[in-house]
Amino acid sequence: MLLYQPQVGYCYNSDSIFLYDFISSFKPRGKMLDVGSGCGVVGLLVARDNPKVDLEAVEKQTAFVEYATINARVNKIDYTIYQSDFLDLDETQKYDYIISNPPFYHEGATRSEDEMLYHARYNVNLPLESFFKKVSRLLKPNSHFIFCYDATQFFLICAALDKVKLRVVDVRFVYPKKERGASLVMLHVRNGSKSLMKVLPPLISFEGDEFSPEVQEIYKKASTQSIKCCL
Repeated sequence: MLLYQPQVGYCYNSDSIFLYDFISSFKPRGKMLDVGSGCGVVGLLVARDNPKVDLEAVEKQTAFVEYATINARVNKIDYTIYQSDFLDLDETQKYDYIISNPPFYHEGATRSEDEMLYHARYNVNLPLESFFKKVSRLLKPNSHFIFCYDATQFFLICAALDKVKLRVVDVRFVYPKKERGASLVMLHVRNGSKSLMKVLPPLISFEGDEFSPEVQEIYKKASTQSIKCCL
């Protein structure tokens, strides 16, 4: 997949590629909303590999809306994108799947002076409780919410989800190396579920200085080619 990205500012990284693979493992179908789409990488990859997905997206930054629109056209994927803050999105439409790689740097993190990076990275722009409350309003009954977040905030995530009656049914932690702590957590959440949480085997990013065999396979499947440019 060919993906145009900003010459400077925020660009997608391994989090997005891992999340795409995690979402695809559930074989999604139906109406899907990608929240905070950026250049469109996660949603477009999922839609490419899951033809029964009807993809929409919401993104508030004008530049990213333009990049995502171009990327959808170049890769011949049907795409509807709304330029809006997610919290202000119209609630008349409901979704089978909501996916997101949201801003998750916590309040104590050093703030970037780059405006694009600030909106893409820091959770002050999309607080957990407001985020999950909005998601709960947009999901159809017995539907799916799949996203990734900072692993150190896992307890806060679960507590905030419980407040809006959303339940984690599958969780997978990502570790830079097996001897280090988890850096990312990927969650499959459902409304109306009574299932106990299933903790999936960890994803290890590196073995020594090389990507682990599983990560190599994920990147091979994603098969992305990034071009940095100015629109």
